[in-house]
Amino acid sequence: MTFLPFFRTVARIAVTLLVTAAAVGGGLWLWDYYMNEPWTRDGRVRADIVQVSPDVAGLVTDVRVADNQLVHKGDVLFVVDPGRYRLAVEQAQANLDSARAELAYRTAEARRYEQLGNNVVSTAQRQEVMSAMAKAAAAAKQNEAALDLARFNLERTEVKATVDGYVTNLQLKTGNYVAAGQAVVALIDSHSFYVMGYFEETKLPRIHVGAPVTVRIMGAAADLHGRVDSITRAIVDRDRAEGTGLVANINPTFNWVRLAQRIPVRIALDDVPDSLQLVAGRTATVSVTGAPDRTPKVAQLPAGQ
Repeated sequence: MTFLPFFRTVARIAVTLLVTAAAVGGGLWLWDYYMNEPWTRDGRVRADIVQVSPDVAGLVTDVRVADNQLVHKGDVLFVVDPGRYRLAVEQAQANLDSARAELAYRTAEARRYEQLGNNVVSTAQRQEVMSAMAKAAAAAKQNEAALDLARFNLERTEVKATVDGYVTNLQLKTGNYVAAGQAVVALIDSHSFYVMGYFEETKLPRIHVGAPVTVRIMGAAADLHGRVDSITRAIVDRDRAEGTGLVANINPTFNWVRLAQRIPVRIALDDVPDSLQLVAGRTATVSVTGAPDRTPKVAQLPAGQ
């Protein structure tokens, strides 16, 4: 019975030590998990957005797509009034016919002068006739190019999709006037979806290109899988601005609390299930599962030593 208080004391000390060790180990694990493990909740689904603009100016006479509609490459999105461009084709065709008629006349004239002897026409007259024929040939080629351009502009009155994708935030209406080069339709490339994870700079040593990645999109039941495609090489330095005379302008203030910078890491997705609707801008949690092992390696001695 005299040993019972001693064992109780030893048991209490042992339990206290075990709880303390578990708390310390758990704290270290949590610190490493939240500070060093290559994962982040700051991820976004992104995609390439094609800004569709007409190559010719005019009134929009027909809008053939609806907002959020899936279109394929080559589908007509909208039509610019082709009336004036048809007239331009007709005018260019008429100019070409006139130029070809002039060329035929000058060619026949040059042939007649070639058949005449030197005692009938002078060398200067022959050169003048040949020069007129060359000018007529050049004018014909110029009008051929003008006709091709007019036909090209007429074809461009039908503005077509350049990629497979989704029309988004469609504001274009029939009757709107559009200028050449003015972006009026946004088209999301359906084959360009990827995830951009913004990792703290302290986690970069555990991230390398090609490492497998698990992506959990907020609201989605299943995880997506991918790989690290690339890591950005530059971010904005907010403490430095462009100064006068090509001299650096450094912010004189300094914040004692320094937060880790966020580095964009591009994630290429593997197979995406058809049931999951990828929307550019959705939030995602990104975890690099194939990060390099940071456990120190113990040098092994050769056998027999």
